[in-house]
Amino acid sequence: ERTSFRLASPLVRSPTGLDACGVFFGTSTGNTEEVADTLVAKIKELGFESPDPICVDNVVGSLSDEFAKYENLIVGTPTWNTGAETERSGTSWDEVYYGELSELSIQGKPVAVFGLGDQISYGENYADASGELYDVFSGLSCSMFGSTEVDDSYEHEASKAVKADGRFCGLMCDQVNQDDLTPGRVDKWIRQLASEGFFEEKSTSLNSFEQAPLTKIEGAVADDDQPIKVVLPPMPKPKAREPITDRKGWLGYDNGREVMWVNQENRRESYVTKSANPAL
Repeated sequence: ERTSFRLASPLVRSPTGLDACGVFFGTSTGNTEEVADTLVAKIKELGFESPDPICVDNVVGSLSDEFAKYENLIVGTPTWNTGAETERSGTSWDEVYYGELSELSIQGKPVAVFGLGDQISYGENYADASGELYDVFSGLSCSMFGSTEVDDSYEHEASKAVKADGRFCGLMCDQVNQDDLTPGRVDKWIRQLASEGFFEEKSTSLNSFEQAPLTKIEGAVADDDQPIKVVLPPMPKPKAREPITDRKGWLGYDNGREVMWVNQENRRESYVTKSANPAL
């Protein structure tokens, strides 16, 4: 008798490709769009998929459908309303933060934030809107990636983009005073996201396993044409083996033919690789 995982239907991947990354931005002067273009170019240079960046102005009212097209999201904003407590971007992000966006069900979706600000003219509020953008997606239980060090190249006095750990919530740029540093910052950040596993292939969610009906198959035929009996255990706790090696925050369940890796942080995301162990 052998035990095997089986889904009623195959996993559904993003229609834009396994590694598709959607870059969304708000802008007033075009600076944030410029950085978004640089991000997409670097993503492609490193061998990952990403279409042209998308201005949030063009997708207000259809955020759910647009976000669903991508495995992961990079979202960016400038800062304009520096004295405001909320809605500080001066873009369409402000219109959706506490309305349309707050109603989305995107728990566990990988998200990274980038932002722009003027460190010289607005040194006490540098890139503040990026902190709010981060807080909104984090509040939706997304998996947040890409925090960065506040190194000596920055000249601001204060920023709401700096979180409790003392790090920026994402990539921060200054196209007014430090545009020459942007290419290097972008290169370093995208490589950091890659090292964090941001661009790795993922299934839609662990719920895909939990909700798919399981069936018991009598007299199934194995690769060696020998009749076997396939018993499908409840997911995500296969009876065949105990959880195996932790892979950068992912816990693997090996049934002898394949390994289902489950995100230990949110228990929703998962993906499958071939087993390195003999079949039971």
